[in-house]
Amino acid sequence: MEVRRSRGNFDVFSNHAWYVPGVSGMFILLAWLIAGALIGNVVTLLFSFAGIGGSSMEYGMLVSYPVMFIPPMLYAAFKSRNNSLSSPGLELDSANFPPLGGVKCALLAAVATLAASFATDAINSAMPPMPEWLEEALGSMTGGTLWVDFLLVSIMAPFFEEWLCRGMVLRGLLGKDIKPVWAIIISAAFFAVIHANPWQAIPAFILGCLFGYVYYRTGSLKLTMLMHFTNNTVALVATKVWSESETWFDIVGKMYWAYFVLALVVLALVILAFRRIPLKTPRGNCDPVEPLFGA
Repeated sequence: MEVRRSRGNFDVFSNHAWYVPGVSGMFILLAWLIAGALIGNVVTLLFSFAGIGGSSMEYGMLVSYPVMFIPPMLYAAFKSRNNSLSSPGLELDSANFPPLGGVKCALLAAVATLAASFATDAINSAMPPMPEWLEEALGSMTGGTLWVDFLLVSIMAPFFEEWLCRGMVLRGLLGKDIKPVWAIIISAAFFAVIHANPWQAIPAFILGCLFGYVYYRTGSLKLTMLMHFTNNTVALVATKVWSESETWFDIVGKMYWAYFVLALVVLALVILAFRRIPLKTPRGNCDPVEPLFGA
C-alpha cells in the first residue's frame, strides 16, 4: 500500500523520500560527500588556528563532521523535491516489524550488532599493525572530552552515516530492482569506502552487510541507527576503560575463540529471526510513497 503525504519542512526523512538513486547516483553522492569533507577540513583548520590546545580541534570536529554531509543532503533534497511532483518514491524510514514487534527487533538488532562487532576482531587481530599516524588520528576522535566523543561517535556518526549508506544508497539500489543481496553488498562496500582505511573498512563492510539485511527486512532507518549507535558506543566505552588494549582479543585472551563461536551462533539465530518478517515486495520493506500531485 502506497503512502500519500505532504513533504515535511524539517523532516530529513520525508524531504529525501522521492530521490531513489541508482549506481550512478551513489557515485554522485560520494562526490558530494568528498566535497563536504574538504569543506569540513577547512572548518577544522579554522578552529585549530582560532583556539589554543587540543580542545579547539575537538570542537572543530563537532562542526566539521556534520558539515561533511551537508552537500549530499542538499543535493538529495533538491532531487527529491523535483521528483516529488510526479514520481513515486520510497520511505527512508518504515516500521515493518511484525510478527516480531518493534521492541523485540530493537533488542535482537542490538545483540546481533554486539556479536558481529566482537567477531570482526578476529580479522583485526590478523591484520598488520596500524600506522602510527593513523592510530593517532583515530585516537583523537575518542581520546578527548567524553561528552564530545559521545556526541561525535555515538550520535552524529550513526545518524549521518546511516542516512547516507542505508537511507540513500541501499534504499536506492533496492528501488532500482538490483538483486537484494547485491544491493546489500554494494551499500556495505560504500560504507567501507567512506571509512578510508582497511583497519576500519573491513569491519565496516561486515557490519554494513548486517545493517543492510536488517534494513532490507524492516525498512527501518531508526533501527539501523540504533545498531550503529550500539556498535560505536560499546567501542567508545571499551576505548575509555581498556585504553591500552586494541582488540577484544587483547582483553579476553585465549577465551576469545570460545566467545567468537558463540557470537557466530547468536548472529545466525538473529538472522533467522528477522527472516520471519515477510517481505512486501522482492525489493524489501521500504514503503512506497506516491507523488504529491499524482503520476
